[in-house]
Amino acid sequence: MITDEIRQYREQWGDRLLILGHHYQRSEIVACCDAVGDSLELSRLAADSKAERIVFCGVRFMAETADILSRAEDGRPCGRSVWLPDPAAGCPMADMATEPALEAAWQALSEVAGEPLVPVVYVNSSAEVKAFCGRHGGSACTSGNGRRVVKHFLDQGKRLFFAPDQHLCTNILRELGYPPSAVAIWRRGLELGGLTADRIQTARLIAWDGCCPIHAGYTIQDVSTARAQHPGARLVIHPEAPSPVAALADQTGSTRAIIDAVRRSDEGETFLVGTEQHLVERLARDFPGKTIHPLRPIVCGDMDRTSPEQLLELLTTWPEECLVQVPDAIVPDARTCVERMLAL
Repeated sequence: MITDEIRQYREQWGDRLLILGHHYQRSEIVACCDAVGDSLELSRLAADSKAERIVFCGVRFMAETADILSRAEDGRPCGRSVWLPDPAAGCPMADMATEPALEAAWQALSEVAGEPLVPVVYVNSSAEVKAFCGRHGGSACTSGNGRRVVKHFLDQGKRLFFAPDQHLCTNILRELGYPPSAVAIWRRGLELGGLTADRIQTARLIAWDGCCPIHAGYTIQDVSTARAQHPGARLVIHPEAPSPVAALADQTGSTRAIIDAVRRSDEGETFLVGTEQHLVERLARDFPGKTIHPLRPIVCGDMDRTSPEQLLELLTTWPEECLVQVPDAIVPDARTCVERMLAL
């Protein structure tokens, strides 16, 4: 079997190799990984690892973050390399916000607002976007710590520019108790993002109009249908879902929070889980004493790209196109963006 061959190569490399897998990967990939987690958790493991080669079974922005945190503070390589089994595995949401577009929008917003806005970027973004954030005094955030990061700056009286996920942003503000008027959405392709000067000056936060095409697909009707089919089930949903949908859940939370909610629940409890299908299926398998249903089955095509065949090919030939190297020049600013988050 291919998985047996992968394990053989894994054993040959010993401590010189670390294979990481995101929760949304296929189960046959997860079975071959040394550690499974969310993107930032795995990047931290990469940074602390002494392995020569780090294989990231996920998507490109995750491997980039692992590379950034694995470098020296000045951006120089430290004898470790990061590899992505499928170099075409990207993230549509990350692609919705480019560094040049964000820079232009930030400049325009800061001019109209009369003060520089503090950029906050979701870790689901490119290295270039993280560098933009770092050099303008901002911070990264995750779906798990987004409320803490946003609250930190708002409590200081700052006004924020959040990218690329508008739904995570609006859910954070809703959970912090802010009214819908506190956030304005910057629409790509429109002059001043389609906003008036007055709207820019009164909003506490301007959110880029990106989204996760997977989680953003959930609808109020999905919730209604699922609750009718499974009365009494507890609905937990990822905060990348649209705010009107997330507001109907019993709990919103990161991938880690969703897993913990199921793990800590009583035997016999029933869940509706609003996130990627590979994880939902794994939860149902790992907790047989609990009933786990998807809110609606959704699969991330980019996460699904990584196959055992690709992983085996990588471990046997190490093709150059699978090597992920963030340009040295942007590593310091990108690293600053992430480290500000870790310090909060």
